[in-house]
Amino acid sequence: MNPPPPLTALSDLDAQLRTAGFAVLGAETLSRWSHIKPEQFAAWQPMWDELPPDTHLRDGGRYRRRRHGSFVIDGDRVQAVPQRAHWQPLQYNALHGGIERWFEPLPQALLRDAAWARLLATLAGCASALRGAQRWFVEAHPFRIDTGVDGIGRPTPEGAHRDGVDLVAVMLVARHNVKGGETRVFDALGPQGLRFTLAEAWSVLLLDDARVIHETTPIQPLDADRPAERDTLVLTFRAGAFQDASAILSE
Repeated sequence: MNPPPPLTALSDLDAQLRTAGFAVLGAETLSRWSHIKPEQFAAWQPMWDELPPDTHLRDGGRYRRRRHGSFVIDGDRVQAVPQRAHWQPLQYNALHGGIERWFEPLPQALLRDAAWARLLATLAGCASALRGAQRWFVEAHPFRIDTGVDGIGRPTPEGAHRDGVDLVAVMLVARHNVKGGETRVFDALGPQGLRFTLAEAWSVLLLDDARVIHETTPIQPLDADRPAERDTLVLTFRAGAFQDASAILSE
């Protein structure tokens, strides 16, 4: 196991994001901040066992499962929007950019869960502290990276990247039989960087997407006779609008 992440105290969160461009909160801190009990987080975990395969992987891999949902957040008001394609320009995703990727929606039970809305609103408040209070256009991606078919799983097949948003939250949900999966965060304009491994369930890495680039190294099984799985929830917060192919083409 690589070094653990440097944890940030909640009282230092805003300053840490402004100065370093990233922060990591432990599970207890996230629970206290969002007013979500550990058992409420744990109740979401079975969703990862029901994720459908990602059929858009351009490297030919079969190691990723995911769903996708979109929301607009204005203060404490969290509004789900009709299912839409996930789209990124090539400048942010050289592997999968420039194409509309449609994924299965998030479960309705999750959308009705008041704790889910609290999580999104809490993180939107963090984005507003970073960029100023405004409406936030949010995309939610539950991922499972596994090694059962290919023998190796790639959490970020596009490599070190930015997402073209304002704030990124990467929550570690579970690691099973995993070696690898090291998180790397680099200054977008310089050589400075940090590497660590998220291992605590429901800890979260927060990234100022304008300041840093990030990646996660491939995973392999600790026990070669059993598959390895790494489950995460990635939430992105963008001011102004969703990234959308039609909006780019109309500019």
